[in-house]
Amino acid sequence: MPYNPNRKGIPHTRAVTHQGEDEVDQPGTRSPHPIGLLGLGVYLPERVMTNDEWTEYVDTSDEWIVTRTGIHTRRIAGDEESTADLALAAARAALADGAFEPADIDEIVLATDTPEVFIPDTAAYVQTRLGVGHIPCYDLGGSGCAGFVLALDIARSRALADGRRVLVIGVELLTRLMDWEDRNTCVLFGDAAGAAVVGPDPGAVEIVAATAGTDGSKSHILGVEAGGTRVPTTVERVEQGLHKHVVMRGREVFREAVSRMSAASHQVLEKAGVSIDDVALVVPHQANLRILDAVRKRLNLPDERVFVNVHKYGNTGSASVPLALWEARDQGRIKPGDLVLLTAFGAGFHWAAALLRF
Repeated sequence: MPYNPNRKGIPHTRAVTHQGEDEVDQPGTRSPHPIGLLGLGVYLPERVMTNDEWTEYVDTSDEWIVTRTGIHTRRIAGDEESTADLALAAARAALADGAFEPADIDEIVLATDTPEVFIPDTAAYVQTRLGVGHIPCYDLGGSGCAGFVLALDIARSRALADGRRVLVIGVELLTRLMDWEDRNTCVLFGDAAGAAVVGPDPGAVEIVAATAGTDGSKSHILGVEAGGTRVPTTVERVEQGLHKHVVMRGREVFREAVSRMSAASHQVLEKAGVSIDDVALVVPHQANLRILDAVRKRLNLPDERVFVNVHKYGNTGSASVPLALWEARDQGRIKPGDLVLLTAFGAGFHWAAALLRF
């Protein structure tokens, strides 16, 4: 059976379908309750790929990869798996974690840069296979590794405005769409999916505050340029492998990532009226160990207050934050009353941060 971790842990109260004194509001009315995470789930493909295996494809070594990235292994989706498959498994795990049924969901926001098909969006495939009915669903694409935290902020606003219960999914099948002969990028990525149910509930893991930003002038330093209307897909470009060419200006990405993740962290703390000293754990996007260490130093935190699992899974894009959050909870790194800070960056150049209270 595929590895499909699912363990209870986020406090939840089953929502009801009629109004009452202590009950969650119906969609269409502003919620009086805190907005938070009601369920959390992840999915990881079975196949574990080591650094040594990359030597079959590119001129590299375990030492070269570990020294530059801190990555030892990553997960690779099976040939029969697609983006929607990974997303669906994580969604089901999140629903089970919160003791919800598909009919309890009012909306789906799915963050990915590796969609099921070009048109329509991946969320449409997940909607029908999950059996949630004809609810609104849409992809948040192109925001890179910041996608899940951005989607979390959107879901929070939807829940605040209409009392909706929103399923948020971050999923990437990056190894399927990258150039396996480019040693500077191929060794960085892995496949995974993470999901959360967001909604109003007095017993939820509260989303205390969130912030986000974009600097489009940096869009040229990270991304895949071919395949759109500016650089359309042609036979010649496919033969040259341009449809899988990842533009990554490493030094510029490093500087931007460290700067933006650190600044977003301080911004969301200021919004919440707390300091970094009040935060029990920081769960950052898992890009590479050098970036994580630089962010930790910028925030003036000891190693034990920053959660790291990039060594096991590599960069899983928009799935990395929910995967790291799930694993931190599963390992007992988060206790009731803890403030947990999420921070992420991605192509665009986008960044986002959110503060949770468990």
